[in-house]
Amino acid sequence: MTIFDTDVFIWVQRGHKKAARLMEKTTDRYLSIQTYMELLQCARNKTQHKYVKDFITSYDFIVLPITENIGHRASIYVEEYSIPSGLRAGDAIVAATAVENNMTLISSNIKHFKAIKDLKFKGFKP
Repeated sequence: MTIFDTDVFIWVQRGHKKAARLMEKTTDRYLSIQTYMELLQCARNKTQHKYVKDFITSYDFIVLPITENIGHRASIYVEEYSIPSGLRAGDAIVAATAVENNMTLISSNIKHFKAIKDLKFKGFKP
């Protein structure tokens, strides 16, 4: 099972064919509620909000909530990795969501995620 980081969605929105093919060939598609909120937050108007929602729905993405375990794991990640690798709270939530759901995280943000030992990570190079 695969969970996508926000940056891969942004590459698709920009028309990047490699990112779009990656999403298309993935059968079970997931994203964390953190990624969903980041995508909505980047929208400049209601039309872009609708585009994000329609995209998530049309590709059958499943949005995973923040659970107590995810929140706890994310806080540990921030404490352990924020100083050495620059991991931010949002990325910690996405990583914790992947780990808690036994999923592989796909992201081009290799710097922040590569240090997390228990994370199954697949780097995306645009």
